[in-house]
Amino acid sequence: MSIHVIGVVALVLVFIIGTLRPVSIGALSLVATFLIGTLVAGESVDELLAGFPAELFVLLVGVTYLFGLASVNGTIEWIIDRAVGLFGDRPALVPWLIFVFSAVPTTAGALGPAAVAMLAPLCLRLGERYGIDRRMSALMVMHGSCLGNFSPLNGLAIIVQRAAAAGGVEVSSAALFFGNAAYNIVLAVVIYLCFGGRKLLRERHGRVATAHATVTASVAATTSTGGVSTITGGGGTGEPGASGGTEPASGSGNAERKSVALRADQAITLLVMAGVGVGALVFDIEIGFLALIAAVALHVVFPKRFDKADKQIVWSVVLLICGVTTLVGAMERYGTVDVVGNGIAGIGVPLLIAFLLCVVGAFTSAFGSSAGLLGVLIPLAVPFLLQGQIGASAMIVALAISATVVDSTPFSSVGALTLANAPERERPALFRTMLGWGMAMVVTAPVLTWLVFILPSSV
Repeated sequence: MSIHVIGVVALVLVFIIGTLRPVSIGALSLVATFLIGTLVAGESVDELLAGFPAELFVLLVGVTYLFGLASVNGTIEWIIDRAVGLFGDRPALVPWLIFVFSAVPTTAGALGPAAVAMLAPLCLRLGERYGIDRRMSALMVMHGSCLGNFSPLNGLAIIVQRAAAAGGVEVSSAALFFGNAAYNIVLAVVIYLCFGGRKLLRERHGRVATAHATVTASVAATTSTGGVSTITGGGGTGEPGASGGTEPASGSGNAERKSVALRADQAITLLVMAGVGVGALVFDIEIGFLALIAAVALHVVFPKRFDKADKQIVWSVVLLICGVTTLVGAMERYGTVDVVGNGIAGIGVPLLIAFLLCVVGAFTSAFGSSAGLLGVLIPLAVPFLLQGQIGASAMIVALAISATVVDSTPFSSVGALTLANAPERERPALFRTMLGWGMAMVVTAPVLTWLVFILPSSV
């Protein structure tokens, strides 16, 4: 049996077993990688671990460690309190604010993981404070980030343009950016309508009145923990309720909360977080190590304020993502993606080739690197694009969208960072939602982009 068939069957079995049994999909993936690598491919342990995503490991550990510290000492809560005061009694707008906030860094040039690493903790907590379904908040963060993926300033757009130019194909920068942006805006509307947006709009007046009463009662009974107020509305402990969030807060109690000053450790934590954001987004410093250095320094300087904060590192998510990525990396190393891609390119029917390349891009990118995959698939598309039967820009836009909207799966770095910032007890449910939504993107993105972009461009 071909190693390519064995790899695909192993990947399917990993997900079936991990779904039916309470065993980590990441652990199963590492076992599958070892068995295929040693028994089928004849690799050494060092060789089969070549696909282990060390950079992603450091990113997840460093970022969740830093934001775990900020959560333990109350800095995150202080930021959210200020944001609540700024947005006031408009919970129906909060999901759109989350979407826009998440789009700004990637549009300005930051890669998706760096942008989501900084914004996901704040955006998810903000949604929780307003009683927004956590599923909506998470998907808005991820697709907001996806909106700016192909800005002319973004590295992904540069990769796509260079790969196309190397084959003599010219791609419109405007079509690439605005096509991807429009697709993600439409997805945001769908997310808003499917995950509680209509209810937010219907209940906005009632929610404002409830929020006013909740905050008024909460302020009267507020307990101060080291100078940070803890609002106990809705869930009683600030933890989300069954719908994915707490009762919404309001700006009504801002006068009382604004009098609470930051402690020294909170002020320094805030400055350190801002410094990590600037270093990663402006100076392009590796955010994983930058966050890890910052977290370790804070923990050393203020050990009592951050007691047991290292427990906030989400090892279960780290194992899940790194295990799956290692298995998919092995399949790429064995040439499975190239074999499929070359087989598709040899079919000879341009419209069918275009559709199947989008399918391969969507499925493979759901478990691997979007940037790396685009660098592989675009050269495969170049030969039939040069024939002129399909518009080059339309094909590249469709392929780019198909390979990136699937980043909403929990196996991408963007999805993993978002999942890692959900409360532990909610992660299984959010994982299932992200997996279901991501698989829906795998199925629908190739079809819709083929219909909207590729088919109208064919001659």
